[in-house]
Amino acid sequence: MADTATVRPLRASEVSSWDLEADVVVVGYGIAGVCASIEAARTGADVLVLERTGGWGGAAALSGGFIYLGGGTALQRKLGFEDTPENMEAFLTAALGPGVDKAKIHDYCQGSVEHFDWLVANGVPFNEVFWGEPGYEPPADEGLMFSGGENAAPFNAIATPAPRGHLAWTKDKKLGEKGGGYMLMEPLAQTAEKLGVRQEFDVRLQRLVVDDDGRVVGVAAKRYGKELFARAERGVVLATGSFAYQHEMVERFAPKIIGRPAATVEEHDGIGIRVAQALGADLAHMDATEVALIADPQVVVRGILVNGRGQRFITEDTYPGRMGQAVLQDQDNQAYLIIDEQALEAAFETKSSMSFLRIAPTWVAETVEELEGEMSLPAGTLRATIDLYNSHAEHGQDPFLHKKTEWVKPIGEPLGAYDLRGYTGGFTLGGLRTDLDSRVLHVSGEPIPGLFAAGRVTSGICAGGYASGCSLGDGSFYGRRAGVAAAKGD
Repeated sequence: MADTATVRPLRASEVSSWDLEADVVVVGYGIAGVCASIEAARTGADVLVLERTGGWGGAAALSGGFIYLGGGTALQRKLGFEDTPENMEAFLTAALGPGVDKAKIHDYCQGSVEHFDWLVANGVPFNEVFWGEPGYEPPADEGLMFSGGENAAPFNAIATPAPRGHLAWTKDKKLGEKGGGYMLMEPLAQTAEKLGVRQEFDVRLQRLVVDDDGRVVGVAAKRYGKELFARAERGVVLATGSFAYQHEMVERFAPKIIGRPAATVEEHDGIGIRVAQALGADLAHMDATEVALIADPQVVVRGILVNGRGQRFITEDTYPGRMGQAVLQDQDNQAYLIIDEQALEAAFETKSSMSFLRIAPTWVAETVEELEGEMSLPAGTLRATIDLYNSHAEHGQDPFLHKKTEWVKPIGEPLGAYDLRGYTGGFTLGGLRTDLDSRVLHVSGEPIPGLFAAGRVTSGICAGGYASGCSLGDGSFYGRRAGVAAAKGD
């Protein structure tokens, strides 16, 4: 990264010959890239996709596959849930901040129903089954669930709860191998191929190529160490993913997740951000990260989470990503889960996509005082927390953090504790600043001619908070916008 000359733009006059040419060149073949290529082709453009790996998919194909959609989608209505774009907007504005791009969230919510219909029309299947239990994703092939803490405090008092985690129907589901993300990508890639989108694999982006007026007219890349130049007559779309695996960028912008990238792929090295920066591109929310708490939500919800001082700090029935952010960002990565024997046995009897994490507690004890000693907590700290919690739990109440009544039960003895220190992993949310047409913006605020971007290479609808499905959601939504705008040469 210190050698900035390697990402500085190349003048078109320095390119002696073009190896490949198209109206629109899309760099990256994950969710943003495939949606951009489909819409560009449908707008009448000749489209070429350059992908650094050996095939389509990217991080999207390896993900759980949630797409965050709402406002009254056909799937929501079929399963009996009412929602409106305004209700969805109220939740996202509160949950994804502070500092959200309000215009982008409004735009996304208003177009959410149409986007769901577009996905279905392009072959993405959704099983009409709701999963209402705590979890990162459904354990089987259910198509809809709460995926952002919509039905937990404080958000259930801000907007009417509605499940918006839409999951592509996956048969023979295999966690980490073939899930909703694969089933989302496969039909879209097939659609792109039918539309005549050309693909070149094992091609690594190096630099952007600009003409004498500063317009982006192509890319310089490498394949197996050999230079390759691709000309874009109308526009270049960057869909290269985040910077979660670029150590120097993470250290500079998001140091709290150093050494703990998760839910991403090694190809997310920030190259798209860097080549656009070399043209003066503006950035947004580079410190924003999603952080997962690596624990089974079915276990967590039945206990209490405490910090290094033995105090509760977040409701245990909320979105696990929200818990992870709170642990890493607010509690110095210090967290323990306290749960009694009866509750643990009940959790182990339930279905869960995270059941592989079901291991014995780090410490077990006959009494709270004994557990305090095992955990090296000051005497009386955990006892005070449990006594206060239990005094209200006996009446099914949690007046401090407002856990839902169904999960509020007194903590009994014997009991145990899970040491969750360091059990967090995340990925970056910040990136290039774009407008509603996915044009990359210069630091001056003006669009950089010929350059478009979508997906985690950009700062999308998230500014700090997160809900599962936002990456695939805004990546696919604004990937479509990028494809149309690039095909028109806007």
